[in-house]
Amino acid sequence: MSRSASKKRAATLSALVCLLALTAAAPAAPTAAHRPAQKPQASLLDSVPKAGVLRVCTTGDYRPFTYKDPKDGSYSGVDVDMARDLAKSLDAEARFVDTTWADLVPDVSGGRCDIAVGGVSVTLPRARQVYFSEPTREDGKTPIVRCADKDKYQTLEDIDQAGTDVVVNPGGTNEQFARANIKKATLTVHPDNTTVFDEIVAGRADVMMTDASETLYQAKLHPELCSVHPDKPFTFSEKAYATPRGDRDFQEYVTQFVHLATHDGTYATYEAQWMS
Repeated sequence: MSRSASKKRAATLSALVCLLALTAAAPAAPTAAHRPAQKPQASLLDSVPKAGVLRVCTTGDYRPFTYKDPKDGSYSGVDVDMARDLAKSLDAEARFVDTTWADLVPDVSGGRCDIAVGGVSVTLPRARQVYFSEPTREDGKTPIVRCADKDKYQTLEDIDQAGTDVVVNPGGTNEQFARANIKKATLTVHPDNTTVFDEIVAGRADVMMTDASETLYQAKLHPELCSVHPDKPFTFSEKAYATPRGDRDFQEYVTQFVHLATHDGTYATYEAQWMS
């Protein structure tokens, strides 16, 4: 080997030695197991007890689950009682926040309240925006009509006929169901869910399709009205409580609360008080 070639080889080896030394001295990139943990976002499970307040969105127009007295603004209902119990379990008080069926999910996801209650049906579009607790009960859409017409409106085909007047409250699953199934009958949106059943009593409407639980309750309030096959509704649905998406700790706590209340007789007791 020539002297020139020997020098080039020595220079190459020297460069490799320096590169290896620098690589050994450089700190290793942290693995996933050794990266510092990110600080978790605060959960309502912690912030609600600290604040002493549980903000509860509810429409106040859906008995027996939620009702706001127009005279004094007080709230009552099966889910209102449950919300007060939930707040108490968190060392807090329930503060009820007015909402509508159209705004209920945006109010939860937007942080206007901590939870939404009051006969809230679980749907996949809603589940994309909020978390749901374990269901409180099963339900489904069924008609309520004047008792004289009970045999006349048994099926969706019976109802969806020219000359039939169907009434519905706005913004929720009742309106969605009616618009999806009523093509020939006249569909009227009545703005006030607390008086919509009076439209049927007065003869200004023939049918409303809502959850079977509500038809049974309204039939008790209005002896002129009858629930049509509430044990075999047109649809299957479940009621639950909506919590902010992303707060898994709080959602799991609410689910455990509901699970206990629906198995130890608490929920059944509140429901019986309204349905008796």
